[in-house]
Amino acid sequence: MRKAALLLLLALSCSRKHDARAYITVSGRIEGDEVDLAFKIAGRISEITVREGDAVKQGAILARLAGNQEEIRLKEAQARLAGAVARLEQSKLAVATVERRLAVTRIQEDQAKADAQPRVAQAEAQLAALKAELAGARAEEAIVLADAERYAKLAGKGAIARQIAEQYESKAKTAHEAAESLRKKIAAAESFVHVSEASLKNPFIRAAEAEITRSQIAETRAGVKLAETEVAAAQAAVEHAQSDLAEINIVAPIEGWVVTRSAEPGRVVVPGQVVLTIVDPGSLYLRGFIPVAQSDLIKVGQPASVVLPSDSTLSAEVIRIDPQAMFTPENTYFKEERVRQVVGVKLRLKGNPGTAKIGMPADATIKTL
Repeated sequence: MRKAALLLLLALSCSRKHDARAYITVSGRIEGDEVDLAFKIAGRISEITVREGDAVKQGAILARLAGNQEEIRLKEAQARLAGAVARLEQSKLAVATVERRLAVTRIQEDQAKADAQPRVAQAEAQLAALKAELAGARAEEAIVLADAERYAKLAGKGAIARQIAEQYESKAKTAHEAAESLRKKIAAAESFVHVSEASLKNPFIRAAEAEITRSQIAETRAGVKLAETEVAAAQAAVEHAQSDLAEINIVAPIEGWVVTRSAEPGRVVVPGQVVLTIVDPGSLYLRGFIPVAQSDLIKVGQPASVVLPSDSTLSAEVIRIDPQAMFTPENTYFKEERVRQVVGVKLRLKGNPGTAKIGMPADATIKTL
């Protein structure tokens, strides 16, 4: 009997030790992932729409700067962009015009090469024909003039009728006028020959004009490139101004609570200066410490229960175990535990955190078995 009683006591003792190792108690406080919000540009705050403790929705405008200057800069940038686009279109039209001019000049050059030599040959042939015709007219004029003089003498002696002499005199006058007309035509033909010979230079002139036009095309194309660069720069300036205008607002990046309001309307802030701090309610966790001797009993992912001061119980899980032990921090809640080495742990609150608030003390038990 005595031996059986001893065995029973030993079993009960082992059971108590086993139950004591089944759970680890942690005391700490509720913390969360905080997000500091600031403007990306300098300016004067015109409005802050929230205060500490307010709940905010993702995408809500929480604060804004006075944006008059940004709006003016955007309009100026848009005006410069419109001007740059207009100059680009004008440059493209200029290129098209000069290219058409080059095409016409090339046609004229080819036409000049085709027409110049035949035109000279035709003018020279026409001049030669007129000179030959003039030679014949001069011979006939000499004959008619000799007959007119001879018949005039005979009429003076009464050998022939005066009318016959007058007829030959009229023929001589007509022959002279015909010869004079041919001389004028020859002068005009000689001038035409000179003009036709001068047209032999037209292909070279057209070629020089084409070369000048090619240079103009290169210049206008360079103007197009420059205009394109100006458009790109103006577009970048517009986008920058639009970005600056968009940056006059602070927008909530997440849904959460405002924990700090660090500035007030009317204050001038610089880029990056914190204006508001919000916390993600889905990131709330209990930060606490356990004795080093118990640190090998838990691991990430183990379930836990967190009890708030209101006695509300929340499900939790271990999400972090510090890799290095430390002496108990001064803010540990139990005086007798401030002299031991401990390991920090984080227990993430699951589901709806309910009444849990940042900085609130809480207790937790971690199931180890």
